[in-house]
Amino acid sequence: MKLPIHLNGLRAFEASARHQSFSAAAEELNVTSAAVGQLVRSLEDVLGTALFIRSTSGRLRLIPTEVAEMALPDLRAGFERLAIGLQQLQNGVGSEDLLTVTVSPAFAAKWLLPRIERFQQQWPEINVRLDTSLKPVDFKAQRVDVGVRYGSGSWPGLVSEKLMAEEVFPVCSPTLLTTHPDDLNLALSDLTLIHDLSMDSHSGFPTWQRWLANAGCQQQNSTRSMQINNSAAVLQAAIDGHGVALARSVMAHDDLVSGRLVRLWPHIQYASSLAYYLVYRTECSNLAKIQAFRSWLRQEVDRSNRQANAGGLLGHTK
Repeated sequence: MKLPIHLNGLRAFEASARHQSFSAAAEELNVTSAAVGQLVRSLEDVLGTALFIRSTSGRLRLIPTEVAEMALPDLRAGFERLAIGLQQLQNGVGSEDLLTVTVSPAFAAKWLLPRIERFQQQWPEINVRLDTSLKPVDFKAQRVDVGVRYGSGSWPGLVSEKLMAEEVFPVCSPTLLTTHPDDLNLALSDLTLIHDLSMDSHSGFPTWQRWLANAGCQQQNSTRSMQINNSAAVLQAAIDGHGVALARSVMAHDDLVSGRLVRLWPHIQYASSLAYYLVYRTECSNLAKIQAFRSWLRQEVDRSNRQANAGGLLGHTK
């Protein structure tokens, strides 16, 4: 028997048995009383047995047969399970204790992973799965709950909440700092500039060319360069003393606090037009695990901002 074909009939039968009335079942199911009666009769024809005893004492009352009464608990449990399954399909999520987060590999390495233990301590019942692919992510198809994205704040089909703006500035290792002249033009003519190509196709992504123009400095033709397509690797190259990197304040925060990197020419400020955003699907906004992650992220952003302001390291990060 291909039972799914008769789900409407089963639903009409269950509602009619609960209300003992076709008309009351019809009101609940938002159809006509005649339609409910026809569905029940069609189901009885398929099963080859009557499901109700029609009582005509006073108003018509539907009394389930003994066999029908025995089947009702299982039918009701089945409908409850179907409702749960449908909700999961609509939300595109799995179990409530698994939180799938999509971030870039660089953001995971430089910002999220050093802090994620505090989330796990606050919410030990939530298991975190990180998706660090650079490829575009379909939140619904890939069952992603929430993400942190870098950009202008607009992604079709997703709600975006601004987490962190950022400043862009040159950084280098403490060792390299001792060897460079204070004069910006003179220093840059003899240093390797490390270029971040991770979002080179984005029109608003900060580049050395833009920073130099903002600083009123013309890049010298003799300046050496190194080009890397990963923001974390850009900072690591600077830490290792390979040159001066144009750092994004959010990504460089921990390296500056620890002293692995130092900021050059802090009097020159350049705010990026891009920022970090928390993103998720509208229909998932009320999920407890997403609300927990959102609240924790806000706490961590506030913590980072307090560190930056106390140390005077990063300039404007809000």
